[in-house]
Formats: sequence, C-alpha cells, structure tokens
Amino acid sequence: MTDGRITTVKLGGNGPEVGVQGLGCMGMSFAYGPSDADASRATLEKALDLGVTLYDTADAYGAGENERFLAPFFQAHRDEVVIATKFALSIPADDPTRRVIRNDPPYIRQAVEASLERLGVDAIDLYYMHRRDVDVPIEESVGTMADLVREGKVKHLGLSEVTADELRAAHAVHPIAAVQSEWSLFSRDIEAKVVPAARDLGVALVPYSPLGRGFLTGSFASAEDLSPDDFRRQQPRFTGDNATANATLLGLIRAVADAHGASPGQIALAWVQQQASVHRLPVVPIPGTRKPSRVEENAAATAIVLTAEELQLLDGIAAQVAGNRYADMAFTSAGREQGNTSTGGGR
Repeated sequence: MTDGRITTVKLGGNGPEVGVQGLGCMGMSFAYGPSDADASRATLEKALDLGVTLYDTADAYGAGENERFLAPFFQAHRDEVVIATKFALSIPADDPTRRVIRNDPPYIRQAVEASLERLGVDAIDLYYMHRRDVDVPIEESVGTMADLVREGKVKHLGLSEVTADELRAAHAVHPIAAVQSEWSLFSRDIEAKVVPAARDLGVALVPYSPLGRGFLTGSFASAEDLSPDDFRRQQPRFTGDNATANATLLGLIRAVADAHGASPGQIALAWVQQQASVHRLPVVPIPGTRKPSRVEENAAATAIVLTAEELQLLDGIAAQVAGNRYADMAFTSAGREQGNTSTGGGR
C-alpha cells in the first residue's frame, strides 16, 4: 500500500487499470443473510478511499437488486470506478428460485440492456459471461459480446468459470481482459490448466471467494452457525463432517497469521495476491464484505509478503480439504475440465 492506498495493476493486455484488490458486492443484497444497507454504502465509500476501484456484481444477484443498490454509488463516482457485472443466469418467470444458464445472442442483448438501465450508466466497464452454456458455441456468444464493445455498450470482456480451451477459443474472437474463477487456499483446481492459459494469453485472473466464502477467516465453523437463508448452508464444505475436518486446517493459517501480526483472513488474501508472482500474471481478488472495518483489513493484506517457507506450508492445505465447492460441479470449469461433476479432494 502507498499513502494508505493499494497499488494498481492492469487487467489483460488492453484492460482497465484497477486496484490490485477489488470488492465483491453480491453479499450486500443477496445470498449471505440479512444485510445493513447503510453499512454496505459506507463499505463502498471506504473501499474507494483505500484505492479499491473494481466493483463486482451480476444481474442474477437478487434478480437485479444488487445492480440497483450499487447504481447511486457508481453514478456518484463514475470516473473513479470500474464496473464489472455479468449475464448468463436467467430467472424463469414461473420459478424465481431457479437459474437457467443462457449464452444465446438474443438473451445477451436483452441482459446488457437491462443491466445498463439498472446501473444507470452508458457503458459497462467489464462484462462477464457468468456461466457457460455448452450448447451454444462460445465463439457465437463472445462474438455478440464483441459487438457490444463495438457499439459502445461494453468496454472490456470477461469470462467466469471457463476451461482453458474455452478461454482460448473466446480470446481468438475478441481479447478477454479477465477470467473470474474461485481461487483460494481451499480451491486451486484452476492452477492446472486455466491459469497457464490465462498467462499465455495475457489475461488477468479475478479470484472470487478468495476467503473461502468467509470460512478461512474463522468467522463461522459450520453451516449451522449461519442464518437460515444463507446459501452457504447448501455447500458441501460447510456441512457435517466436512466442516469439522476443514476447520482443523485453519490452524496452519492462524500460525502464519500470528507470525505476521495479522488475521487469518489477511493471510488467506495475501496468499492469493502472491499468486501473481508465483504464476506470473495479474491477479485481482474480489473479497466480499459489508463492513468498512473489514474492507480496511482486507486491503491491508496487499502489503503482506509471505516467505517461501510460508507459501510451501500453506500450499499443502488444498489437498486436505473435504467436500466440493458446490453440490453439483458440472457448471464449473473444474467439472468440465475433468468431464464429470466431481473434482475430488479440495482442488
């Protein structure tokens, strides 16, 4: 950090310059139980003060409510922020609890217009394909996204949870600035193929859930500690024997944290940030929080440098993780890379 602000990095060869850490905004109005709108707004302002400029949302977060919530902040700071949002998870009118993956061109055009209206801006800085519909050629989907760039509705393109081959095929149609995938001490499957492909193509990695959806901070020990409407209750890693086994792994993180006078969450974030030098590509994690104090703590992690010995110690955690990221891994890049719905182990 310099003068209390985090440093910056460029997303992709022609992407925007952003703070080396972004902010995941989903939890401000969706998925993680009750939220405080005033605290969330204060968090957004504190993040900007600290040099956090990449703000991540999606049309599926609360059926557009997250984009609407963020709109006043984006409009007030339009020249200072980089707006990232996503399409692909369609909500059927007859069942608002379902999500249907759609990558077809008509839907993409419908989605971008709806997001622009909710956000109240003329262009989206970074527009992601949220999930991959394998029945639609990725060249067709990215071709439509590229048209949006030419039309001035979108500035840069991103992909989320894509395989290495899908990334290469997409990049051949139009430059991809960033790939968003889960990447943390608990989730490292993208390192086998996706990360090398991104490095070769000059694409940045934007890790979501770099804190293991909060588990790596020690803020909860199992799904039973969460509110009834928290979607983490449905994730295998946080339930039953898996949660018990995974909680024992936090001891290693706490030991490293104590050596640095830091919190476990800061060490987990520092590990992700340091993958930029390990794998030689831009890495901009987007930890989510709804508290100004937490975003300050997270930003401070960008200044922590782990030793080679500490990295080696932490690297052994992922292989011991019990349970997959999701009950159904088929819609993730890891599931498609391996041709089945189970990734095995924690990676």
